[in-house]
Amino acid sequence: MIKEYRLLNKLTQEQLAEKIDISWRHLQRLEQNEENTTVKTLKKIVKVLNIPDDEILKYIHKKT
Repeated sequence: MIKEYRLLNKLTQEQLAEKIDISWRHLQRLEQNEENTTVKTLKKIVKVLNIPDDEILKYIHKKT
């Protein structure tokens, strides 16, 4: 989901990582579902990428 919305917003991993104040490597791991994230970081991602609430709920549900 994160990668899809990042691409829709025409951002590179480096650009998005800079906007949400994480390393591009951490973002890469999040996009590949290799790592979990904090609520704080997820909120930043949602805000920058304008991800709809229903998409967030689906994403969280998959993770649990």
